[in-house]
Amino acid sequence: MAVPSTTELCVLKALWKRHPLSAREIHLEVERELGWSFSSTRKTLERMLEKEMVGQEVRHGVQVYAARLEKVGTLAAFARDFGRRVMEMDTPLPVNMFTGSKLVDAQELAQLEQMLNAWPDDEEPQQ
Repeated sequence: MAVPSTTELCVLKALWKRHPLSAREIHLEVERELGWSFSSTRKTLERMLEKEMVGQEVRHGVQVYAARLEKVGTLAAFARDFGRRVMEMDTPLPVNMFTGSKLVDAQELAQLEQMLNAWPDDEEPQQ
């Protein structure tokens, strides 16, 4: 599975914090960070549905979305990709880099550390 783009990650973060959300609610969560229109949010959600990053269902007559990608695995894959591709590092990023994150709690941080350290160098992380 591919690592989410930065905009897809922004949508996923909104859904990991609160879910399910309508497209309008997602837009209100990501609008400030991404600075884009509602139609851009809808188009991103459509692409994410095609990639099976999010799921969609109807609740009380409204289409709502929830993340299908597991949070810690996705963050670990994103961190691993960043370390390799951007920072050109062959070793895992130190988990203390994520200390103080508002996105993960202590248990998730420990799980993230385990995932980052467990991947063989010749293998892509699993989500």
